Amino acid sequence: MIPDDQVDEVKARADIVDVISEFVPLKKAGKEYKANCPFHEERTPSFCVVPAKGFYKCFGCGASGDVFGFLMEHVGMEFVDAVKHVAARTGVEIREVTRDRDDEDPNRPLYEANAFAESWFTQQLLDETAGVEARNYLQNRGLDPDTWERFGLGWAPDDWRGLREAAGRHGIDDDVLLTVGLLTTSEKSTEPYDRFRGRVVFPIHALGGRVVGFGGRVLGDGQPKYLNSPETPIYHKGEILYGLDRSRHPIRRQESALVVEGYMDLVSLAAAGFEHVVAPLGTALTEEQAGLLRRYTQRVLLLFDSDKAGQRATFRSADVLLAVGLRPFVVTLPPGEDPDTLVRGAGPEALQRCLDDAVDVLDRKLQILDQHDYFSTIDRRRDAVDRLLPTLRAVADPALRDIYLGQVAERTGVRRETLEAEMERADSAGRAASARTPSRSRPSEAGPGRPGRPDRRGRLAARMGPVAALLRVLAQDRERRVEHIEYILDRIGPEDFKNTAERSIFQAFVDDPELERPPGGMDAALAEALERLLAAEDDPDALGAGGRILHDSVSRLAENRLYEEMQRIQGAIEATGDDDEKRRLIREKQRVRSEAAALGIRWGPAAKKHARGFNESNGGP
Repeated sequence: MIPDDQVDEVKARADIVDVISEFVPLKKAGKEYKANCPFHEERTPSFCVVPAKGFYKCFGCGASGDVFGFLMEHVGMEFVDAVKHVAARTGVEIREVTRDRDDEDPNRPLYEANAFAESWFTQQLLDETAGVEARNYLQNRGLDPDTWERFGLGWAPDDWRGLREAAGRHGIDDDVLLTVGLLTTSEKSTEPYDRFRGRVVFPIHALGGRVVGFGGRVLGDGQPKYLNSPETPIYHKGEILYGLDRSRHPIRRQESALVVEGYMDLVSLAAAGFEHVVAPLGTALTEEQAGLLRRYTQRVLLLFDSDKAGQRATFRSADVLLAVGLRPFVVTLPPGEDPDTLVRGAGPEALQRCLDDAVDVLDRKLQILDQHDYFSTIDRRRDAVDRLLPTLRAVADPALRDIYLGQVAERTGVRRETLEAEMERADSAGRAASARTPSRSRPSEAGPGRPGRPDRRGRLAARMGPVAALLRVLAQDRERRVEHIEYILDRIGPEDFKNTAERSIFQAFVDDPELERPPGGMDAALAEALERLLAAEDDPDALGAGGRILHDSVSRLAENRLYEEMQRIQGAIEATGDDDEKRRLIREKQRVRSEAAALGIRWGPAAKKHARGFNESNGGP
């Protein structure tokens, strides 16, 4: 039996046109597709596929159904086989559970904990006393109660254990709340406490509709401004787009998707009537997220901030979209405006004018380079080519790549053949670097916590150690510091910083992400170390590959901690003779395994030997 939530997810992700086209030659007719019906003989096409609604219907014989029904009726598949067939095409990994043992679904308690939390946060928002500050904030942002209800908005009171105690009264264990990231821990407290406190809460839904995580927006000037659920067994932020569960059908109807930076932008635009909008979840747009959009549209409009950081995010995202075959367009907002402020201040019509003026990403790059006089001299034209090459290399559509090459050749005066040679040289260098880099999915011969030979992007972490490299990135990459801090806090805690000085310096960045000098009252030796860090000459690795360096550093720190925890648990299993205690420890070890899997950690051979433990040596599962 396949759990209902997975059936819903597969169906939501399925491209019914793509699946049916494997068996029936469909032709586009407006927003629908038509063909001669495969279920009866006919000369005039009456078989219709409606992608926006995910169903097919024949107006001749009356046959109709969804993507699974077509495979069952036309191919003769059983329901489970049909779901698996579509899942394989959409990249959804199917898990099956025994029919009479619903409790064997290992993620069911996690979904239930999130559903409880969503309800509790909503209750707090609507509570006459507890939610007054949050309600005032939302109303001042132009959001009415109907919008709160549509998006399930809630409020996490500034209370250390309000959610924990409420969940405990409903029989939800701390272990489950820790696993889904609703609770967190620190070395300052002996007990877990609520992760979200003093924040407006935005539940994050998978395509099937279930809550998989949360985002929280602080009221006032607290930091970080936005706090997100960490990676968990049911929540992988790089594989989900906020709002897509609601917007996928409007995206199909509009034949385009709007991509904004955050929760508030999305909710505000949806409240103003722009339903075809999605947002990444606190990270740069990923290939998996771009692949999700490709199921519903070919045209993507990017509405990021117009400052330098927003421009970089725009062009990084555009390259990801191009690489999966999508057409990215750049929306230019008035100076100082973001989508939320524009639609609230000037109305939906002002935003619509900006959408109507959206330009292709390459056109926008050429405009910006022209504005900054990049085509005036030979030297600057050479720099312009370097800035345009990433987009040329990214585009997957052969026809579009040809058009892009023609435009760049004409604008820079560089022959197409030379541009193609430059692209090939860069691609070859990238392939060579990838070949030298051990895959995260392969065990490293160096063992856990000691990665093998780093690639060029990993030089900083290898040279300095993971914590020192992490701090260097935070010191130098000021424009993405908040994003980096949130990424780190989602995955590791203070206990992972073994050195108290490094921990204190990291805490200084957490307390003030705009930090430019040591805070007052800091120990003199620490202040001197932080001053050196902030004043250090820019390191190209730290600025150019900060995200990858953080990923590698955080992964190494988390892997070390989990490996040590696995060893401790295994030692306790081998030392105890109490069967109940062994079972408890085995459950604890399974929790550690789940946490490691959620972080993408693959144990090396040495770790696997210790991690197998009681289960395999004693014939356990």
